[in-house]
Amino acid sequence: MAHLVVVSFRLGGTDGVSIEAEKWITALRSLGHCVRTVAGDGVADVIMPELAIRADRSPDLDELARALADADLIVVENMAALPLNVAARDMLYRVLDGRRAIFRHHDLAWQRPSSNDDEAPRNNPQWRHVTINDLSGRELRARGVSSETIRNAFDCSPPTGRRALARRAIKVANEPVLLFPTRAIPRKNVEGALELAASLDAVLWLLGPPEDGYDATLRQLVAKSSARVISGRPEGLDIHDAYAGCDLVVMPSTWEGFGNPVLESVTHRRPLAVYPYPVLEEIMAFGFRFFGLDDVEAIATFLDEPSDELLEHNSRIARMHFNEADLPGRLAPLLEALGVK
Repeated sequence: MAHLVVVSFRLGGTDGVSIEAEKWITALRSLGHCVRTVAGDGVADVIMPELAIRADRSPDLDELARALADADLIVVENMAALPLNVAARDMLYRVLDGRRAIFRHHDLAWQRPSSNDDEAPRNNPQWRHVTINDLSGRELRARGVSSETIRNAFDCSPPTGRRALARRAIKVANEPVLLFPTRAIPRKNVEGALELAASLDAVLWLLGPPEDGYDATLRQLVAKSSARVISGRPEGLDIHDAYAGCDLVVMPSTWEGFGNPVLESVTHRRPLAVYPYPVLEEIMAFGFRFFGLDDVEAIATFLDEPSDELLEHNSRIARMHFNEADLPGRLAPLLEALGVK
């Protein structure tokens, strides 16, 4: 049994990095390893506020070294990918110099629309880099960093949500409901979701809150739209209820490092309308069948006469290629290559 430490800006939350880190932690423990967590914010075995996003002071070198001292391997979640706390990133590089580490990159600095940072993660003979898509792997390789792709994995038999309860909670009857299952920020393209909802005379359910100062813009977009909009998740409902309560999931994002709702819509057996953000092409290559945002007539036909065949087709592909049950087997060779047994 090896002792592993997972370290990140934040852990234990509802953000994508926290959710995916938890899946790796579960998989690593299933392989028989002891896993501890260190984070700047959220829920972790060790909380070091200096590691948090935009912390106001640098971490102490000795304190960070002590937190990672007994680890046979350190898994770094996104801290070398985004310049959200450069002091913490650079201190981590110093502490991990010559030690076995996996740097997992969910998205990279230059991929963010608002970023002008082009610095690639650093190399070290004892480090391995992992991306969640091939696009990031190619971009790293062009910058002299080799990596391997291990895509996000999903529970392919999630709990069955409570459809009737969800629809009562959001006060809809027979109207079609389009679920926008993410937070509202510019690259999530709320405009595209509103346009589709208006074209279908459907209700748009914005599940996540506006962030990054998007509140006023979101209010203006909603006020201009003819679609009825519901915001937030009523108390007592979980994410499975939200998927069960909708008739179509809409993912109009212009950029995603992966786009978890794409696979979550599949595993919850819901049709999906998407904008073709770059990484979606990789996901679609496995054979999924989704609607485009402008496929209004086809979507309307599906909503009138849902097809179990389409839903089963997508579900079968997810089980073959994105099953969380297979994640330990995907991680084991990586650990073995680093000498961790």
